[in-house]
Amino acid sequence: MDVTRRAPAALPRILAAALVSASAVLLFAVHVRPLAYVPLVAGVALGLLVDRRLGRDLALIAVALGIISTISLEADLSDAGIARFAVVLSLAVLVPWAASRYWFRDDDGAGAVRFPVATGRRWTRGQYVYLVVVVAVGYLVLPWYFLGSGAYLNWPELESGQDVARLFVGVNAVGIWDELFFVCTVFALLRRHFGLWTANVLQAAIFVSFLWELGYREWGPLLTVPFALVQGWIFARYKSLPYVVTVHLLFDAVVFAVLVHGHHPALFDVFVTAP
Repeated sequence: MDVTRRAPAALPRILAAALVSASAVLLFAVHVRPLAYVPLVAGVALGLLVDRRLGRDLALIAVALGIISTISLEADLSDAGIARFAVVLSLAVLVPWAASRYWFRDDDGAGAVRFPVATGRRWTRGQYVYLVVVVAVGYLVLPWYFLGSGAYLNWPELESGQDVARLFVGVNAVGIWDELFFVCTVFALLRRHFGLWTANVLQAAIFVSFLWELGYREWGPLLTVPFALVQGWIFARYKSLPYVVTVHLLFDAVVFAVLVHGHHPALFDVFVTAP
């Protein structure tokens, strides 16, 4: 997602983007609304003032955050909850994509927000090894987090097999959406203006704030911050949506198993490191 015509990341430009990212912390982690919209609007305004193109891209992120903030992000397995998530999260991806492609006509009409599926590149041996590492780390660490901290209680009770099935679908659907939004949308828009790690830290702040409200609380950021940064780096390195989604879904498969085990200890009783 690099763009050769990238202006220097001067302090006002970074400040504008930081205000937008910081607003996500207030919106989803601290949950102070409508105060949280103040830095969001201020960041876009400052961006437009110092660089119209930057302000425009920050506005796309801001609009998406505004859309997401219309609902509670706490896990909800009810019909209404699933419907709210499906509609709102879909709009949060589709609106920036459509605006970039059809309104602003960025990058010769292709749009700045893209979802690279057919890259034409084979996965390397290192990429396959990393998939194994992801599962191993999740198996060893996630039980200590969810069960040791009690964070699994941030998810609804699983009273029936249908609830377990809904959880499975929800965890995977949100996992895919995470990569479509935080990496392919937020990170890609920021990369048009900033270096890799500046853009990566800014997107990670938004990513982790979203996950906090979703249920990754207590000491969850110690896991979610590195995960968000690594996912951004992997996408920048390989530019492959299928790969980052595969990484995410493998990790989420362990998340699902631990959540079910937390509510029903007889199920998925395979975690030797569980407290």
